[in-house]
Amino acid sequence: MKKLLFGLSTAFIFLAIGLVAANAQTVSGSIGAVKRGGSAKGIVVLSIPGGLHTNSNRPSGENLIPTTVKVSAVGAKVSGVSYPRGKNRQFAFSENTLNVYDGRAAFGFNLSVPANFKGNAVKIRAVVRYQACTDEVCYPPKSKEITFTAKVQ
Repeated sequence: MKKLLFGLSTAFIFLAIGLVAANAQTVSGSIGAVKRGGSAKGIVVLSIPGGLHTNSNRPSGENLIPTTVKVSAVGAKVSGVSYPRGKNRQFAFSENTLNVYDGRAAFGFNLSVPANFKGNAVKIRAVVRYQACTDEVCYPPKSKEITFTAKVQ
């Protein structure tokens, strides 16, 4: 009985550590002020703690889950989400190199505000979908959503 309880406790601890690692990524966004009838460049950042990586937007294998960023805005147009180049890394579990993000991955986008925009700010929503992995295991894919604003002048 003690061995069973110890085994279950150990499994629970590893599961909890895995869940913490899978949720350790943070997403942030920023954009400067934009004039009515003008545009501005914004950025969404995926911060990936040490010991973890995510597949890039163009992973090296067809079965790998890419990191994707979807940005939208109320009353304004978002276009041109750009993805950084990943790093080619070799892992023990794969014969081929994989293209991944680690550390900090910044995704740029353009926001265009119509000349007749009513209000002082544009609400921007970004959803980042990724799969966090260590050098040995990958966790289930996750999506993180953030909302931030651009001041309209």
